Amino acid sequence: MPRALLSVYDKTGLVEFAAKLVQLGWDLVASGGTERTLIGAGLPVTPVEQVTQVPEMLGGRVKTLHPAIHAGILARDRAEDLEDLKRQSFAPINMVVCNLYPFQETVTKAGITLQDAIEEIDIGGVTLLRAAAKNFFHVIVVSSPADYERVAEALATPEGAELALRRELAVKAFAHTRDYDTAIHSYLAQDVTVSLLNESLPQHLSLGIQRDDMLRYGENPHQIAAHYTRVAGAGPLGGTVLGGKQLSYNNILDLDAAWRAVGSYSTPTVVIVKHLTPCGVATAESITAAFPPALESDPVSAFGGVIAVNRPVDESFVAALGSLFVEAIAAPSFTPEATVILSEKRKNCRLLQVPALFDGTALEIRSVFHGFLVQSVDLGDPEGTNFKIVTKRQPTADEIEALRFNWKVVQHVKSNAIVLGIKNATVGVGGGLSSRVDSVKLAVTKAGSRSVGSVMASDAFFPFPDGVEAAAAAGVTAVIQPGGSIRDNDVIAVADAANMAMVFTGVRHFRH
Repeated sequence: MPRALLSVYDKTGLVEFAAKLVQLGWDLVASGGTERTLIGAGLPVTPVEQVTQVPEMLGGRVKTLHPAIHAGILARDRAEDLEDLKRQSFAPINMVVCNLYPFQETVTKAGITLQDAIEEIDIGGVTLLRAAAKNFFHVIVVSSPADYERVAEALATPEGAELALRRELAVKAFAHTRDYDTAIHSYLAQDVTVSLLNESLPQHLSLGIQRDDMLRYGENPHQIAAHYTRVAGAGPLGGTVLGGKQLSYNNILDLDAAWRAVGSYSTPTVVIVKHLTPCGVATAESITAAFPPALESDPVSAFGGVIAVNRPVDESFVAALGSLFVEAIAAPSFTPEATVILSEKRKNCRLLQVPALFDGTALEIRSVFHGFLVQSVDLGDPEGTNFKIVTKRQPTADEIEALRFNWKVVQHVKSNAIVLGIKNATVGVGGGLSSRVDSVKLAVTKAGSRSVGSVMASDAFFPFPDGVEAAAAAGVTAVIQPGGSIRDNDVIAVADAANMAMVFTGVRHFRH
């Protein structure tokens, strides 16, 4: 008589499956809650303790970790293995039905302590699954209730569960244990990630991600896409979608770019993003007051963009939006009144409540052909960065404020990145071009007459003086850039000739 060992946390469909096994002539072995469930259903069950001759120990933490169990699972259908079992009075185990404690679900609950989480780390179940999956030539491993029906159907045929099915089930079991261990590693490592990054990147990287939502499509309608999260139940950016249509792939990318940018500022700030690049950024005494100058930076590009703010959205901010078409808004919270207005008057506008500002503690990971690129996050100038004035003219106090504000903005614009701005607001943004001087010209075009009296921030040095020449011709009065070009002296000379002030930071902020 073939023997099946059943040890499951999720008991969905368990009784029905076990009953079919009994009908097919299988002997059932079970422990703990699984055993009690099967006995309660009136099914014949052999307790694990009867097989091992050892009672459960340590509050049930040790039940199946015994040679009588694992020798039975790992035995192969050959004479020497069967003789080994016979000498110990053990019997082969031909099927393992097992799923694991819900670690992923437990650690997402509010108030869960480290000890609570550790208690949900399954040991015996993982060992059972790995042993059975390793020996799939001879053992059927079932790790999901979704497979019960087709396994039962296969066993009812003369051929039984053929090798192709057993191999598929083994792959599924290894995926189950892989994801489980990855989730544990990810959870336990989260508090030490920052200190690890101070030394180096990990040799082996465990992402611990799970699919949160299938999206309508990817960047284009012919591409499939989904959103994955590190925390079960968490929405995009770790937030909650409060209203509007389903977020699209492109919406989430743009919201991420906007949320990163708005997190650079502690004062009330509005960031408008279109196609992964800020087109308008401004700070003021409130986000309502900051919105008009942010919009004025590039009202054409702002149409159909996304907005991120670092203060709660209220009805006054909603009123300030006017008739602008906005795809999505990300904010720490939305007042009930603002939520009602937006849901009634902007039914398609997605509202994303994100409780935590971007802190850069996670790694940046990008896929490339046959691999991945991993880096720490650019959180701005490293501690101890000193600004160096390299021109004859010193920047004024207002220019210094404008330079510092727009230096933060340029760090979030696609390279080659150029930002023209004033105190607390951008007036023109150029980036994502293969030529830096073309980015300057684009920013100047966007700014129009507002270029006069503005300052310019560049994410990297000017390889030629032409970019500064174009800025000077447009009326820009001060420049902030990393410096470091072999033609720095030529660039400085152009600035001096135009009576511009120029600051070198010594820090580059490419964003590809």
